[in-house]
Amino acid sequence: MSKTILITGASRGIGAATARLAGARGWAVGVNYAGNAEAAAATVKAVEAAGGKAIAIKGDVAEEADVIAMFDATEAAFGKLDGVVVNAGILDVAAQLADMPVERLRKVFDVNILGAALTAREAARRLSTGRGGNGGSVVVVSSAAARLGGADERIDYALSKGAMDTMAIGMSKELGPEGIRVNSIRPGLIVTDIHASGGQPERANTLGGGTPLRRAGTAEEVGEAIVWLLDDASSYVTGALLDVTGGR
Repeated sequence: MSKTILITGASRGIGAATARLAGARGWAVGVNYAGNAEAAAATVKAVEAAGGKAIAIKGDVAEEADVIAMFDATEAAFGKLDGVVVNAGILDVAAQLADMPVERLRKVFDVNILGAALTAREAARRLSTGRGGNGGSVVVVSSAAARLGGADERIDYALSKGAMDTMAIGMSKELGPEGIRVNSIRPGLIVTDIHASGGQPERANTLGGGTPLRRAGTAEEVGEAIVWLLDDASSYVTGALLDVTGGR
């Protein structure tokens, strides 16, 4: 069955991999991006090459008007939504909380917490059967940092991801009667360029050898789990926190 999916932060990493995998199932994908239009266009082409449909939609998830606009654009192109992946997120360089300026905290929390809440709120409004939606699935892309804590690196990031887990659990209880399943994916050491943006491009590969599987994970491996949660195959799964961490 074809589905219409919106993925925030889909121009790179886990978001882009999820979009490609959705395309391989013949789904239509709204590819949201914040600034890199070239990368977003490449994701659109990859979705189409895989057999799906896609459009690129620029928008800042921390801005309410942008969030509403990206939902509007996806539905205008492909019809009512069946799923939303709350994926857009940022991190900063490694530091202890005692050394983090308030500007850093606000930036991380605006994107990772406020942005996630605005996206999830709009998903609830669009998907709820009681509001005229089809029902469906919301997948929140959290992090293993939510339970590991991020000490000496990024407590701010870990804190924001813990908030996302809490949101997913609460929303699963609110929205189950509305035909919506809500789950959280918690990736571990995954090879994506988000590590470079945090000043540690080799972090995943360096630390991945210490996992029980003795390697870092790939964006595609996380994407497979996300697509499973979007698909009807996971129809009795909601309120789950699914670790994709190689056992870490």
